[in-house]
Amino acid sequence: MPKLKTHSSAKKRFFVTGKGKVKVKPAHSRHRLISKPKSMKRKAKGTRLMDTSDIVRVLNHLLPYAKKRRQRTLRNDAKKLNNTNTEA
Repeated sequence: MPKLKTHSSAKKRFFVTGKGKVKVKPAHSRHRLISKPKSMKRKAKGTRLMDTSDIVRVLNHLLPYAKKRRQRTLRNDAKKLNNTNTEA
């Protein structure tokens, strides 16, 4: 099977955490800041976690190799859950 290409702009915009969540920088914080309210500029600081419905789209289509990390994490979490259920 051929190698899949990672979307170039996606690897610059999104960061996949160790647990498989996707961090993203909010929009509206680059230019024309004079005409934007303070609250909008304040909310656009830092990074945010992406919504789960969007994470699926990003990992499936844009970052195919980050998806493997997410699946591995989900598998490990499921194992931990099963271990705690059997012990109790």
